[in-house]
Amino acid sequence: MILGCAEGRSNTTVGADLGVSDETVGKWRSRFLERRLDGLSDEPRSGRPRAVTDDHVERVITLTLETTPKDATHWSTRSMAQRSGLSHNTVSRIWRAFGLQPHRTETFKLSADPFFIEKVRDVVGLYLNPPDRALVLCVDENSQIQALDRTRPLLPMRPGQVERRTHDYVDYLRHGTTSLFAALDTRTGKVIGRCHQRHRAVEFRKFLDTIEAEVPADLDVHLIADNYATHKTALIRNWLAKRPRFHMHFTPTSASWLNLVERWFGLLTEKQLRRGVHQSSAELEAAIYRYLDVTNEDPQPFVWTQTANQILANVARFCQRTLDTGH
Repeated sequence: MILGCAEGRSNTTVGADLGVSDETVGKWRSRFLERRLDGLSDEPRSGRPRAVTDDHVERVITLTLETTPKDATHWSTRSMAQRSGLSHNTVSRIWRAFGLQPHRTETFKLSADPFFIEKVRDVVGLYLNPPDRALVLCVDENSQIQALDRTRPLLPMRPGQVERRTHDYVDYLRHGTTSLFAALDTRTGKVIGRCHQRHRAVEFRKFLDTIEAEVPADLDVHLIADNYATHKTALIRNWLAKRPRFHMHFTPTSASWLNLVERWFGLLTEKQLRRGVHQSSAELEAAIYRYLDVTNEDPQPFVWTQTANQILANVARFCQRTLDTGH
């Protein structure tokens, strides 16, 4: 506003250009003429002064990050309020403002695979730039899925009441287990799945036979798998040697997040298994196959976005952070 008036324009013209009234332009113009740049500073406002100063905020943050209470491994809003002399609501607002969540913790695992970089580039390269005339399948097994039955009937959801169930199960040995072998097509999102009672190399070879029967014979097949022992036995190596169109790619050890079928296993558990009640392994397998059918009716692929360089840079930064902690 001041610069516009300095060019010789009227208050009305400047106000119209800036979307304010000519009275507002006149106010700031008068303040500038009286006190120059000091007149453009915000004046003290009316109202109650701040009760929580910057020093209070700094002290809460420092205590949260650098100390622990005597009787616990982490602070709560009330224990921090007692220590800092502020209310627990104030502590909660400070924590939210600075993204602090002492009550939460997560786990992590860093791969010690000596060929970590090479395997990351190999697998991510298949996701982002798949070969021509080839299928990329993420293969793994979800082993020993238990057919669990609750000790009491489920109480269904009602208005004002969530679904309730007993916390304990009937002994799973009475109902059995199953192991699901699955292969996720990274391009289409379709899943090939078979259940077996065990998860040995024999069952994995049978699943490879299933994959061979269901994929087009004129395409190469790139299989992404983890380092489970059954994937590397002589039985599997001989099977692959007789079928040169099949190519195995192994993820780094302790890096299952690189295998996209693990994400599909997570959805299966969340949507079908965690809250399911199955009185036999046959019922369990039927539920799994129903979910497979639903998945393949309208498959949605998981889209990989990060490049290998971005992943390696993130891992390097995380490793440096763990080193900088000094623990």
